[in-house]
Amino acid sequence: MSGAEPSPFGPTRDGVRIALRVQPRARRNQVDGLAAVPDGVALKVAVTAPPEDGRANAAVIALLAKAWRQPKSAFTVVAGATDRRKIIHLQGDPARLMQALESWLEALRTSA
Repeated sequence: MSGAEPSPFGPTRDGVRIALRVQPRARRNQVDGLAAVPDGVALKVAVTAPPEDGRANAAVIALLAKAWRQPKSAFTVVAGATDRRKIIHLQGDPARLMQALESWLEALRTSA
């Protein structure tokens, strides 16, 4: 199997789609690496917020916005708003975002 490792990121016309596996009510807010999912891989994200009234979704967006130095307003939950598996859209230049996110993911993989 030659080629890149699976990625939770996928470019779209106006940004990047990110596959997530979220654990609410965790001990701390953090990205825990990657999780295998039926259609590839997803970022494992743990947040302390409960899955009530959108609080966990808001915590996930705040965590990713800080980690990737993006405005919270650039993130939208496009699938799985009430599920642990989510798809989030990050608006922006797809090529620039994909390069930055893949570099961030590579650093995450090597630090694990």
